[in-house]
Amino acid sequence: MQTAPYDRVILGDLVLPDGILAGGYVAVRGETIAAIGQGAPPPAAAVADHSGMLVLPGLVDGHMHTSSSTGWAGIEGASMSAAAGGVTTCVDMPYDVPRPVTDAAILAEKVAVLEATSHVDMALYGTIRKDVRGGALAEDIAGLAAAGACAFKLSTYEYDAVRFPRIDHPTMLAAFREIARTGLMCAIHNEDQEMVVRLTAEAKAAGRTDPIMHCRTRPPLVESMADLEIFEMARETGCHVHIAHSSLARGFELAALFRAQGAKTSGEACIQYLCMTEADLIRLEGFGKCNPPFRTAEEVERMWAAFAAGGIAYVSTDHAPWPRERKVYTGDIFAPGAGLTGLQSFAPLMFTLLAERGLPPTLMAKYCAERPARFHGLFPKKGAIRVGADADLVVLQQGDFIFDEAMIQDRPDARWSPYHGRAMRARVAATWLRGACIWDGSAVLARPGSGRFVPRQHRETYLGEA
Repeated sequence: MQTAPYDRVILGDLVLPDGILAGGYVAVRGETIAAIGQGAPPPAAAVADHSGMLVLPGLVDGHMHTSSSTGWAGIEGASMSAAAGGVTTCVDMPYDVPRPVTDAAILAEKVAVLEATSHVDMALYGTIRKDVRGGALAEDIAGLAAAGACAFKLSTYEYDAVRFPRIDHPTMLAAFREIARTGLMCAIHNEDQEMVVRLTAEAKAAGRTDPIMHCRTRPPLVESMADLEIFEMARETGCHVHIAHSSLARGFELAALFRAQGAKTSGEACIQYLCMTEADLIRLEGFGKCNPPFRTAEEVERMWAAFAAGGIAYVSTDHAPWPRERKVYTGDIFAPGAGLTGLQSFAPLMFTLLAERGLPPTLMAKYCAERPARFHGLFPKKGAIRVGADADLVVLQQGDFIFDEAMIQDRPDARWSPYHGRAMRARVAATWLRGACIWDGSAVLARPGSGRFVPRQHRETYLGEA
């Protein structure tokens, strides 16, 4: 008896960055894509028929936080939300409780927890200690790169002196020089500390702690000033410096300006900055608080213009699942934690935002899968429907749906969403990780430990070139 040449064939309309293959198929052998095509599928041991639905590469969320509030125990629940949201690879930030990922030994510990508890694959950021200097700085950065960290993250604003510190200019400059030697990208949380501290103190002294003051104490200038500082240091050191979340189109304009001068500069847009406004913060109160804050409706339009012009590196979520009680507003908007949930809503919301503007889902394959994989050195293993890539797929069923936060797969106190009740034009009907179905449209099928650590595949910096 002849053995079927493929383990599985997955049918549907394949969404690629450059077009849609209607009536297509993905043939899987082992954990990788062995063939793609249109028309009659080849023989296989099993067939998954998603005919009439869109099949995209599994999303790569290039910016999220599993462990900022609960430590590494948060990986398990967040990864379940990822599976349900069509995200097959999470790129997790290093600002973990109680220890950030500042050296190769801590990275190895986190990898062990990840591979025991995660439901999806993960790449990991590294960072530096606030007080590190000289040889220790060089040793830690080189060690993290050698251990497979996909990128580095530093901040111009301090949330916690240990977990999420502000890095002073001399230390940041030295870190950029060392990171440049590794070829890896360095993402920056970009807010000017002095301005935020002063404006916040003035607001509190005036008795203004209502929700809109979160926006007023972090005005656009706070971002632009930080952007200029980090981009000047990028030009000086040759390091690839990346805005971790620009809420302003000007951030992308500045990145392009410095690239034209020979610097390696880029920036990403978190999905909330493509759809949420100051009015949403007033409505959501603490559950709409994130940093940088939501901007005006006019700025959202400028963000879409930057997207259309190709100025945005990729779109991410900045998922930060604070416990519900840490988000409740009780009269002081400065008290709740800053961060939104976004993993489970990522795929349906991005599809919806594109559809509402008459834009094709091919842009989703490009900006939510391929490009984040490229910027983090994970391509071509991740982020694409192509022969030899991991068989990571998200299947979208089009229709009229309402996003319900009660369906979030994370721990109970993280089942909240700023998008609760929003009309969506698609739902995630299935998610496939390395050829295995991990979400069937209603339940997570993967077990803890199904996910794997994905080390950076190479050290070539990517700035958006084809």
